[in-house]
Amino acid sequence: MSGVSVTPQNAMRCTTVRAAVEAIAEAIGGLPVHIYRRDGDARERAPEHPAYGLLHDQANDWTPASAFLEQITRDALLHGNGYAFINRVAGDPRELIRLRPEAVTVELDSRTGEPVYKISEATSQRVIDRRDILHIAAPSLDGVSGASPVQQCREAIGLAMTIESHTARFFGRGAKPSGVLSTAGKISPEAGKRMMASWRAAHGGSNSGGTALLEEGTKFEALTLSSVESQTLELWQHAILEICRAFRVPPHLVFELGRATWGNASEMGASFLRFTLMRWIKAWEGEIRLKLISPEDRAEFYPEFLVDDLLRADLAARADSYGKLIAARVLNPNEVRAMENRAPYAGGEIFANPNTTSTTPATPETKPDA
Repeated sequence: MSGVSVTPQNAMRCTTVRAAVEAIAEAIGGLPVHIYRRDGDARERAPEHPAYGLLHDQANDWTPASAFLEQITRDALLHGNGYAFINRVAGDPRELIRLRPEAVTVELDSRTGEPVYKISEATSQRVIDRRDILHIAAPSLDGVSGASPVQQCREAIGLAMTIESHTARFFGRGAKPSGVLSTAGKISPEAGKRMMASWRAAHGGSNSGGTALLEEGTKFEALTLSSVESQTLELWQHAILEICRAFRVPPHLVFELGRATWGNASEMGASFLRFTLMRWIKAWEGEIRLKLISPEDRAEFYPEFLVDDLLRADLAARADSYGKLIAARVLNPNEVRAMENRAPYAGGEIFANPNTTSTTPATPETKPDA
């Protein structure tokens, strides 16, 4: 037992927890979200859908959509649950308003098995229809109320906080007791206090490392660190890795670069998307579909996060990939230009292999199936 009280508030003062939480929350907030309409085998964005602007532009009059996505995800990571109230007008969602996680409780209705959301107010508690609560939950055993990673793994976080506190005190007092003062004869308590006060004033804290002037008959004996004290960095690194495991964040994203190389950093980024972010992305997409798209529209409309930016390699690698996709007639040049945020050009919609001399390129009407 670390003996340290760990809460969502003070856990964010631990640099590793803060880095892990922000790595996930900021990534979710930075990903564009779109509502799409199915049209046979094709699809197109549906900006006219009531939920489109709430997720892509602004959640309400005072919160950008990106900040809203980031904060609700942060709430789920720290408290286990992120909640938002869906303000509707004539049945359509018009605002998404964050609710404090501490003020909301969720229980199962014993009769129907549906979740029941209760919001604690100043002197009372009111029940909110489950259809009007956007709920992003961390993984838990019951699958209803999320389990806070901070509370579930508080010992690992407490260990890191203890090491940080100990190290701060350790260096604040001159890094280590550099030695002991001894005398040949017995000294009075008053003399001992005077010598101690004089030594601390001259060599303690920021004054450490100077030249000592010893009183008559006093000797200085240097001390060395024990094997336990010399392994502080190893213990600290172990605590960092434990926190990374708790949040499922690759160590290099909290700037623990001991095992990262230029060769494997890209692959670790892809692993972060697959094994960390994808869980949160699917949680968001599921809640959006369930709460912001009406049952009669779900066959036609669906939400999707765009993760292309997380997978973008360097320019040379992208150019090589685009060239192969164009040659295989999977993409046309204008589609590639759109992916690079560039304007289309006349004739760029033709599917053709630029590496051949064929004079009968496939047109949009005759393009092969992708």
